[in-house]
Amino acid sequence: MEFDWSPEDSQHRTEIKAFLDEVLPENWEEMSSHGPGSDVQAHYSREFCGKMAEQGWLTQHWPTEYGGKQATPWRHAVVGEEMWAIGEPRGSQYMNVNWIGPSIMEYGTEEQKAHHLPLISSGNVLWCQGFSEPEAGSDLASLRTRAEKIDDHYIINGSKIWTSYCQHANYCFLLVRTDPASKRHKGISVLLVPMDTPGIEVREIPSVVGDRYFHEVFFTDVKVPCSVLLGEENNGWNVVNTALQFERIGAARYARATVTLDKLAEVATQRGLMDDPIIVDRLGEARALCEAARVLVYKVIDLRAKGSPPTADTQVARVLSTECDNAIGRLALDIYGPESLEYASFADSNYRLAMTAGVAVGATEVQLNLIASRFLELPKE
Repeated sequence: MEFDWSPEDSQHRTEIKAFLDEVLPENWEEMSSHGPGSDVQAHYSREFCGKMAEQGWLTQHWPTEYGGKQATPWRHAVVGEEMWAIGEPRGSQYMNVNWIGPSIMEYGTEEQKAHHLPLISSGNVLWCQGFSEPEAGSDLASLRTRAEKIDDHYIINGSKIWTSYCQHANYCFLLVRTDPASKRHKGISVLLVPMDTPGIEVREIPSVVGDRYFHEVFFTDVKVPCSVLLGEENNGWNVVNTALQFERIGAARYARATVTLDKLAEVATQRGLMDDPIIVDRLGEARALCEAARVLVYKVIDLRAKGSPPTADTQVARVLSTECDNAIGRLALDIYGPESLEYASFADSNYRLAMTAGVAVGATEVQLNLIASRFLELPKE
């Protein structure tokens, strides 16, 4: 089995690294330490993604008719690894290119495609996802935010919680229940809602994760035209499944974890910690987790490159990515010791970023349940 990158993809990785060296500001490390939801990084993402778009790299894996270059999923993976390895300067726009755009391509009307896809491919629009609710966290099928259809409009009432990036977002990829008599997966629809619509209120939830990371979003008699419906009414669960299969390996967390691990090994050597067999074992275990996560993600990318439908391999890869992220986050705290208590320090920033891995796009427990049912085919009790 051949695991090396093609010469073309290797050359592209070199080009991406040179581009990053050229365009990232000198204080990028400090900027990125506050997380992709921070005000400064959200603002910078527009400038950065605009430069990527000028190079033709932001959505190069998209079809040419939507502003792409028909590049392979592997080429997009190269970009994702290099972006996450240095702190994701695309900010929340990584979601745009990974799954919001592809979902609109798959289910959107011609009008929706014509409006949204050029904005995404130009790097000049921010999105958030309105999924979790106070009584429906990772169990999305329990959502209760309602959209009532009246003539040619929907009236939205309800709330979302733990929403990231929404304080700067132009649009929300919103899950609602359009059939009030429905239960679970049925009766759910997806709406592409402008965030400046009257009746939307955003409240930040203070947290240890990072600046502007979590929010509550309240919808009070929010009126939107029916043209914002993505896909079929009451059949939005298919849209959600498509989106999440792209998103669960969209963030190359193992790439960031690997870079962090290399830094930790240097620091451990400088501080004489390599004489501690426990530290050495933990460094080795973390390296193995990084490599396992990488190979499992590559398996999913390979399936995608071959045009195969999504499988539970996506969940397996996601769980391992979470494991390596958390293992290295904890290791950083131990190696840096009391210095880890300083906000936005190297260890602190990495640990806070790792904390989000186990809940984003479906909690780890949800992924394990999906593995049990879809991969191991275990019976449900």
